[in-house]
Amino acid sequence: MGIEIEDKFDVPADFRLPDLSGLAEVAGPKSFQLVALYYDTPDLRLARRGVTLRRRRGGADPGWHLKLPKAKGVKQEIAVPLTRSTKTVPAELAELVRAYTRGAELGVVAELDTRRSVTLLKDGDRELVEIADDRVKGTVFGAEPTVTRWREVEAELREGDEKLLAKTGKRLRKAGAAPSPATSKLAKLLAPPPIPRADVEPGTAGHAVLAYLAGQVAALLSQDPRVRREEEDAVHQMRVASRRLRSALKAFRSVVKDTAGIQEELRRLGGVLGEVRDLEVIRARLARELAGLPAGLVVGPVHDRLGDDLLRREQRGYDAIRNALGGDRYYALLDALDALVSRPELGKAAADPAGARLGRLAAATWDRVVKAYDAARAVDDPERRATAMHDVRKAAKRARYTAEALRDTLGARMTELAESAEAVQEALGARQDGVVAQETLAREAGAAREAGEDTFTYGVLAGLERAAADRAHEDFPRVWSEAAARAGKAL
Repeated sequence: MGIEIEDKFDVPADFRLPDLSGLAEVAGPKSFQLVALYYDTPDLRLARRGVTLRRRRGGADPGWHLKLPKAKGVKQEIAVPLTRSTKTVPAELAELVRAYTRGAELGVVAELDTRRSVTLLKDGDRELVEIADDRVKGTVFGAEPTVTRWREVEAELREGDEKLLAKTGKRLRKAGAAPSPATSKLAKLLAPPPIPRADVEPGTAGHAVLAYLAGQVAALLSQDPRVRREEEDAVHQMRVASRRLRSALKAFRSVVKDTAGIQEELRRLGGVLGEVRDLEVIRARLARELAGLPAGLVVGPVHDRLGDDLLRREQRGYDAIRNALGGDRYYALLDALDALVSRPELGKAAADPAGARLGRLAAATWDRVVKAYDAARAVDDPERRATAMHDVRKAAKRARYTAEALRDTLGARMTELAESAEAVQEALGARQDGVVAQETLAREAGAAREAGEDTFTYGVLAGLERAAADRAHEDFPRVWSEAAARAGKAL
């Protein structure tokens, strides 16, 4: 797997590569031929999302390549060795695009036959930037195959820095190259239709809310392949996207209507993701604390129990995630999210000017935090108060997500409100994390005791967690006072 950072340029047939000396040592050009078959669904679901899946022969890296968009000009590339079959996509790659294919069959949709001339910018043995001058013959398969020919240049970052890539691009532009609007050769060849978006009047509440929802749907989709590969932080990012979507649909229900079913499915998805995320957090937390203890306080195989045992539970959680991401129910949710941003049910508030309407909604979410905290302080029973404070945390998280959703529309005051709500959320979360850690330690200590192991270290760690939770609890009134004052000024 690698990250691909490149700039693409359209060039005329008689284009001449400029003199690149002075940027770095120049090597080449070296020429070879590449033949790639591209796979997609009949309605081009991959191409429409900027995803490419190909089987390529020739060049330095033959094989199956899956390219997933990460940002403008940046793609994540996953490669597996060539297989004999041209009809069947390797299972591990087909799995990674399931959020896009959603059960539809993958097949060959196009072929690119490229005669490539490569020039390298080098520093000794280090390849800094690769400039590929490509003459392309593209064939789109169908009832009557069509052929298109063109020439383009790509400057791809290898071991150099982005300043060198920018300087290379400047030289190419001066020589007559024009930045290409196409994200890939395949996109240029197929010209897939864009993802549909609802036609809503700019400046209205509906326009602002739908733009935010579309961004979060894209964020959720982009994390799906990373979660399937168990990449670092992917579960967290996908869970956050699902929570942001659910929170926005609740907060903006007067703008976008009839989303209760989507909210419930997002809640279910967040719950499945949450089990693994919580285990990731607690395992890392306990590992840090354990590493900080003097050697004399670490007794017995505690590293194994708090490391390997929790890791095995994570793996079981990933099995549950894969099951959740592999069925018709998940595909139906993704279809519903696509429909949400392309054909939403809009309420009357959607036509209101964004500033006034959405400002009131943001204020209402903070009012819920204040009311929840007032209610919690009125509870005398410690156990019931803990539950009530959890409600405060949930309200603060919703207020934060709502304010963050409106930053582009309402500006700096939403940043102030979001940071106020985040401070409340994190302060209460610190206490909750300590409580959860104590429960985990008690469970693992019980298992150790049954196995005849010394449980002294679990007690030490539990004491540290208890102290941390108590500190967070004692400090909360100060956090609340500062956050409430800051939110009041923002609103």
